[in-house]
Amino acid sequence: MGIAMVPFFVERLSAGGNLSALIFPDRAAITYEQLAARVARQASGFGTEKRLIAIDASLSEHAIIAYLAALAGGHAIALLPPCDRGVAARFEDKFRPHIYFRQFENRWRADETAQPSPEILHPDLALLLSTSGSTGEGKYVRLSSTNLAANAASIAEYLHLDSDDRGALILPLHYSYGLSVLNSHLAVHASLFVPGKSILDPGFVEDLRDNRCTSIPGVPYSFELLEKVGFREKRLPHLRMVTVAGGRLSADLVRLYSDHLARDGAEFFVMYGQTEATARIAFVPPHLLDDNPDSIGIAIPNGELGLADEDGREIRDADTPGELVYRGPNVMMGYAASRADLHRGPDLAELKTGDLAVRNKDGLYRIVGRRSRMSKIAGLRVGHDALEQALALKGIQAAVFGDDHAIFAVYTSAHAEDAVRKTLIEASGLTAMHVAVSRQDKLPRLASGKIDYQQLKAGYEDGRFRRTENVREAFREAFFPQSTADQDTFVSLGGDSLRYVRLSLNLERILNHLPENWENRPIAELATMQQAKTRMQSLGTDLVIRTLAILLVVIQHATLWPAPGGAAAMVMLIGYSLARFQSNNLFSGHITRVFRPVTSVLVPYYLIIALYGLVWGKVPWGSVFLVGNFGLADPAERTMLPFLYWFVEAYVQMVIIWAGLFAIPALRKAGAKNPFFFGLSILVTAMTLRFVGPVIWPLGNREVFTVPWILYLTVFGWLAYYADSVSRKILVLAVGAVIFPLVAYYGGNWVGSWVKYMLQFAFLGALLFVPRMPMPRWVAGIVLPISAASYYIYLFHRFVPELVLALEAKLPWSVFAAASIIGGIAVGLLARELLKNLPHWTTLVRLPMAVWRKAAAFPAAGLNRRAV
Repeated sequence: MGIAMVPFFVERLSAGGNLSALIFPDRAAITYEQLAARVARQASGFGTEKRLIAIDASLSEHAIIAYLAALAGGHAIALLPPCDRGVAARFEDKFRPHIYFRQFENRWRADETAQPSPEILHPDLALLLSTSGSTGEGKYVRLSSTNLAANAASIAEYLHLDSDDRGALILPLHYSYGLSVLNSHLAVHASLFVPGKSILDPGFVEDLRDNRCTSIPGVPYSFELLEKVGFREKRLPHLRMVTVAGGRLSADLVRLYSDHLARDGAEFFVMYGQTEATARIAFVPPHLLDDNPDSIGIAIPNGELGLADEDGREIRDADTPGELVYRGPNVMMGYAASRADLHRGPDLAELKTGDLAVRNKDGLYRIVGRRSRMSKIAGLRVGHDALEQALALKGIQAAVFGDDHAIFAVYTSAHAEDAVRKTLIEASGLTAMHVAVSRQDKLPRLASGKIDYQQLKAGYEDGRFRRTENVREAFREAFFPQSTADQDTFVSLGGDSLRYVRLSLNLERILNHLPENWENRPIAELATMQQAKTRMQSLGTDLVIRTLAILLVVIQHATLWPAPGGAAAMVMLIGYSLARFQSNNLFSGHITRVFRPVTSVLVPYYLIIALYGLVWGKVPWGSVFLVGNFGLADPAERTMLPFLYWFVEAYVQMVIIWAGLFAIPALRKAGAKNPFFFGLSILVTAMTLRFVGPVIWPLGNREVFTVPWILYLTVFGWLAYYADSVSRKILVLAVGAVIFPLVAYYGGNWVGSWVKYMLQFAFLGALLFVPRMPMPRWVAGIVLPISAASYYIYLFHRFVPELVLALEAKLPWSVFAAASIIGGIAVGLLARELLKNLPHWTTLVRLPMAVWRKAAAFPAAGLNRRAV
């Protein structure tokens, strides 16, 4: 048989000339001209007769060049997981390759195998890829040069790739998704940056930024890790798109990343694929993601999607489930389980994916389940039936089932659990962290005699995994059945990418943070960190400030001590929260979404208004329209609630102002481009309002509740979040060092004023330089619930001192004050629980009307500067 044709992206390498092709850290880029020359030299070493070449597919220039050289020579290639001797041995036993290209003692070489198969290879065969992981049978997908070329061209087309693009080559090459990133970029003479780091390694995101990457590919696990390294808080000015495939990403994360990227004009591509279709089958056009976050979209260019019922008939109706079927030039030739399968030609013209899907009225497809007994875990597709067969070969009678998170095996034979787990791990390609086994006397059966998998699943919905609670156990689980010792490290144990992801997540849960360079630290050292951690807990500084702020408010209102500053700190946190949680919506123009949290704030507030109205017999219209702090109404006349509630009106007004700013396209563009300097410019305006506003609109003592008086505080909160470098943090603190004494002096120049504003300066410094605060666990156990209930404490705390007012003369003042403070906090905590779990109206009408009558008796409470 003849030599296969060469994919166009290999034939045309030299046409890229001096354009950069491959970029590795700390060395000169490899140009297309240089890459073509090296590929040609390597191809001559592989010979002219078609051979099967197994390649240790690491992310190195040697493996990439060997892959391209083998394609250039018309050979058949098998890309195998790097440094996995078990997979290599099984492959050699079943397929008997002619050459194994691998690294040996830090040198790459092409080893002729001892007994290559004499069987002829089909001329169209170009590549063998595992079906996303071993299934116990060593089944591989047979791909042709046409498959590779067609898929590379389709991907380049719908991603709009061109020679100006630079992709991040971070996914394994033996994984079809990772390989497609390489092929599609080479197809348009784009460049590829190979960082040689994992996402959790220090400097990963910075390396992508410094090397001007325009696209980043990821699997669902990648986005969990990107969240952990603060990816969305960092700026990548050249980033044009992020892509995801290899499993279902949650709708919340899809929206989160779509909105985040949109603010900088970048796009998020959600894709669906299978190795059997070379890599990719479908994608969601980014502009449709907002309304279809759980969709896989439409077929790639030159491909076609359809649905079939159980009898194979085409389903044309919308929203009718059926098996997803794909047709296109990238559909594989077929499977291969042994060398004898490699001489066969194409076996199929369409791909039955095994996934159940529906098509909506707009033609977008959505996966709703699996037809076959299959799990896809961390990008590895594992067949349950194949695992049962692998166990049966060892004499283990078992039923295997699972989902896209874990595999379970229930067995009845007299084997030790560890032996069954070891077999399951070897057959699946997963780690001990992804599998669980259990012995039972018998398996449940249906009337037909078949295993009742539904009953088994119902009994294992909680996972039945032992939750690892210490570092040593986490390492044992990760590397089972390999033994681990205290002096071992993740690297010395030979940890791979699958273990890296799962173990890093476990360690972060156990330690509350992931230590820098943890993979090179001995297990004993990490265990020592856990011992310290069990006595301490780290909380976000904003939560601590929120707790202190509400305590200050309660203390001041209960005692009238000059302890102001709590409400001002809460105003600063408005800006911090807008930056942290709503900036994606602001930058992308989704302004209405910014108001969603406002609803949860206003519901209990309007219930309070309604009850005041019932007690007073008069509607406090100023509070109804949230304008009581404008000086248009008066608590003494019962046209608004007591001044105590000014913060609710101010909060809504602050949200309206920030949303209004970003509703203006020019301001939105400026804010999205550089939110830090945008904040500085808004601070100038806010400070102008702070000093000019009271002059233009004099309200006397009531001015402390107005927008001009407090807007600048929200800007400081915004700046605290976006000060992402030491120089910016110092700049914000320096500005605060000027402004806070200034407003203290012009805000009354009395003790309370200086306490209030110097406290804000301290809070600002903490937000800037101490993002998390360690504390004893028992302290964290107090801080967290108070912080969570802070708004409810604010709304309800004042009722307690009014109820016990009658006892004030009979109690020592200290006891009365303590009862007022503790009771105010307690009633807020209780209110949060009741309002969280019961309909709002049911909860509030049960409160004694006497409370509301007492509350209504202090209409002018807090009308002084110390109330803020």
